[in-house]
Amino acid sequence: MTDDRPDWDTYFLGIAAAVAARGDCCRCRVGAVVVGPDRRIRSTGYNGSYPGGPSCSRGGCPRCLSDTPSGSSYQDCVETHAEANALLYADWADCQGATIYITRSPCRDCMKLIRSAGIAEVVYQSDEGVSRTVIRALP
Repeated sequence: MTDDRPDWDTYFLGIAAAVAARGDCCRCRVGAVVVGPDRRIRSTGYNGSYPGGPSCSRGGCPRCLSDTPSGSSYQDCVETHAEANALLYADWADCQGATIYITRSPCRDCMKLIRSAGIAEVVYQSDEGVSRTVIRALP
């Protein structure tokens, strides 16, 4: 018998990709999944506006309506990043020592949130394959 199940990284990145489908950004849909050390999902998040806020896909985001290059300034963006949404909807205790799986590399601001939440590891899909960053606690 062979075990043809996906490995854990592939499994959780696939779930993050499914979550990303709910994203509301015209430029890029991103999904994130917070997974505890026991490999149980604690929270999910996708990039989108605050509840009842302007919809990017309906033309409500000044950044998407501009010619601002992708990956640059988010000053005019109305959306909350997937990582931030996943952390907002997770209990603080569930984040301690957890892994966050993301469909793309986190921005600098999201990395600050991830570190502050107590996440131990970041796994994301990159052009080279699966990338992993271990978060080191500050002394």
